[in-house]
Amino acid sequence: MKKLSHFYLGLVFALLYLPIFYLIFYSFNSGGDMAGFSGFTWEHYQQVFSDSHLILILVQTFFLAFLSALLATAIGTFGAIFIDQTKSKKQNALLSLNNILMVSPDVMMGASFLILFTVLGFRLGFSSVLLSHIAFSVPIVVLMVLPRLKEMNQDMIHAAYDLGASHWQMLKEVMLPYLTPSIIAGYFMAFTYSLDDFAVNFFVTGNGFSTLSVEIYSRARRGISLEINALSTIIFIFSILLVIGYYFISKEEGDQDA
Repeated sequence: MKKLSHFYLGLVFALLYLPIFYLIFYSFNSGGDMAGFSGFTWEHYQQVFSDSHLILILVQTFFLAFLSALLATAIGTFGAIFIDQTKSKKQNALLSLNNILMVSPDVMMGASFLILFTVLGFRLGFSSVLLSHIAFSVPIVVLMVLPRLKEMNQDMIHAAYDLGASHWQMLKEVMLPYLTPSIIAGYFMAFTYSLDDFAVNFFVTGNGFSTLSVEIYSRARRGISLEINALSTIIFIFSILLVIGYYFISKEEGDQDA
């Protein structure tokens, strides 16, 4: 049974990672397509870094992801605190509304944002994409922070108040430090969702602003270029570095808690 579970786990990882490694392998292909490997080259990576338009979109996408994740984390953290402090019936209603946003199809959310911005006369561009990303990232942060908040010993809060701490001092010195691991996890999840999103971006990006997912889609429609393979490889490596960074941050926080 143990061998079977290991085989199944290996098969799942193979199905997930083999296409990625296949893409990475052909990013070094000196040929112009993925029909066959002709030889090793760095040419496609050089094309990525020499394409100023693509680099600009890459920088815009990462800046958008960092900023939207930061704002969503702040809003989601205090939103989770507010939900935790409400009465049970109202709390269940708020959690249900939060979860609906989590399971709603991205296409429906993108179309809804587009209709909203159109009705309000809001110009599509960086601001519309930023607001949309914050909106769909906040529920993720809430779900990451709320379980940690429910595990918190309420005696810590009562002790802070008994010692004369104000509400803000209690948040700053007791609650937020305790929530730090889940806040960091929420930020990384929001960042990943923002970086990965396509459906919402497709609806709310304007002519003067684009994201990497939309740009890759538009280029892929004209024919797959190995430049896209090279760019995807760079992003994959960056994602691995983020995961490693998150692991060490979480490990350090866990050691401090212990």
